[in-house]
Amino acid sequence: MGLIPNSELQNLDLFDLISERHSLVRKILEKAWNDNSDIHISNSEWYIMARIYRKRPTISYVNKNVEISRQAIHKFIKGLEAKGLVEIDNVENNKKEKCISLTKLGEECYEKNEAIKAKLEMKLAEVIGINQVNTIKDILKQDWQLSLSDLNS
Repeated sequence: MGLIPNSELQNLDLFDLISERHSLVRKILEKAWNDNSDIHISNSEWYIMARIYRKRPTISYVNKNVEISRQAIHKFIKGLEAKGLVEIDNVENNKKEKCISLTKLGEECYEKNEAIKAKLEMKLAEVIGINQVNTIKDILKQDWQLSLSDLNS
């Protein structure tokens, strides 16, 4: 299920390597979920669900903290609501604002997907080693102190 042959990965820079591996992992995870569930959930929907799991953020908070356009977020939230995975409620003392939370079904789906991701991570650890996996995670968690101004100097 690779996107490009491993031999071609040798010629990619850091950012294209990260992108290729991210795309591969997302495709594997999406297929693993959708092959075993009647509820189709896209990667973008999982991304939104991860931001609201065990929270009740406002929709404007989701708009500000999810790297997807406002229109797309609105569409994904409506889709998640139609699937019974999220519920949208009014915010107390605020007629305009709405908050969003996972339903019981949404939480169950999210937790099952987390188990699928943990299984894939274990497989990766078997192949490259647990220390390598932990090193990758540590590196990705660091503040890389990158900004657009780094490119403009």
